[in-house]
Amino acid sequence: MARAQKITTFLMFEGNAEEAMTFYTSLFDDAGIIDISRYGPGEDGPEGTVRLATFALAGQRFMCIDSYVNHAFGFTPAMSLFVDCADEDEIDRLHRQLAEQGQELMPLGSYGFSPKFGWVNDRFGVSWQLNLPA
Repeated sequence: MARAQKITTFLMFEGNAEEAMTFYTSLFDDAGIIDISRYGPGEDGPEGTVRLATFALAGQRFMCIDSYVNHAFGFTPAMSLFVDCADEDEIDRLHRQLAEQGQELMPLGSYGFSPKFGWVNDRFGVSWQLNLPA
């Protein structure tokens, strides 16, 4: 019997978890929303928002929620998703799509440790390091 993944990245959004999951799963192969449960009428969170969801990107599982509590914190680049891209087309595409309406922290370029690397915060505030291995 196969054992489930033991450590899973968990992302907490404030109302746009489903939009983020849909966007992310459109970017990668072997990706999709695996399970999603929503708040119903009279429950703590706004009806229809994500109570808990599991999705996969390139076969890697992630979990997320829509927090109904307004926190004084959000995502930070101190924790980022690092993606080794297969080729230049992939790193260019991912950089373009993830940076749209987001913030470029390091533009695509050669930084010595990689022939092509870029770092962005996407429009949801999640930080991505995109790398083209040598």
